[in-house]
Amino acid sequence: MDWFMEQNAVYQAFLATLFTWGVTALGAALVFTARDISKRTLDVMLGFAGGVMIAASYWSLLAPAIEMSGYLGDLAFVPAAVGFVLGAAFLRLVDMVLPHLHLNAPLSEAEGIKTSWRRSTLLVTAITLHNIPEGLAVGVAFGAVAAGLDSATLGGAISLALGIGIQNFPEGTAVSVPLRREGMSRTKSFLYGQASGMVEPMAAVLGAGAVLLARPLLPYALAFAAGAMIFVVVEEVIPESQSSGNGDLATMGVIFGFTVMMVLDVALG
Repeated sequence: MDWFMEQNAVYQAFLATLFTWGVTALGAALVFTARDISKRTLDVMLGFAGGVMIAASYWSLLAPAIEMSGYLGDLAFVPAAVGFVLGAAFLRLVDMVLPHLHLNAPLSEAEGIKTSWRRSTLLVTAITLHNIPEGLAVGVAFGAVAAGLDSATLGGAISLALGIGIQNFPEGTAVSVPLRREGMSRTKSFLYGQASGMVEPMAAVLGAGAVLLARPLLPYALAFAAGAMIFVVVEEVIPESQSSGNGDLATMGVIFGFTVMMVLDVALG
């Protein structure tokens, strides 16, 4: 732990997101050990992931952004509000352009620019798109610590990385298992499932580096990551978890995930 604390923020963010990527791979690896995973279980797992993301968006991103803007007095909410809206708008723009396919959707409902990509590629693209704000959030959190802001702590950044890692487990499973059901080999299903987490270290390094280079942008960057994550939760994660008649169980998954992330942030941050 002492060794980790001595590293610069960009390297810390990179290491933290290597962990989150690794947990994605562990989730995808269930395709080797389980004959099948019920849709009910997947829905609860997705609900849990959504709950973690919602809690992380507030406790680890929006609240610090508002706190560090306290010098603005009654307008302290402005950086957080602007960044939040821009984060959601950015994800919406990418969502409109990048070819991707939501889980369990027919190929005819692929979104983004029309392409001849295979269904498996479109599925991985969708999850990869959703992992960008998660990696960015971790990077910005470690960058905030390095910037020496009172509202940003190393424990808080680590708790965010832990929370993102925990919720990446069901995301990896949610990609690999459906691909296996469609007839893809276990090895290919695993490789596609874990590949969705590869973008997180890159996004984390970008986020941490940007914050260190432009400290005044920090509250906007924190809120940007929060807006992007909430967009993902509302547009994809929760609707998917509620689409198969397991709404009550999936909702309890959201509540449990939110609680776990809240506990992590308060206990470590």
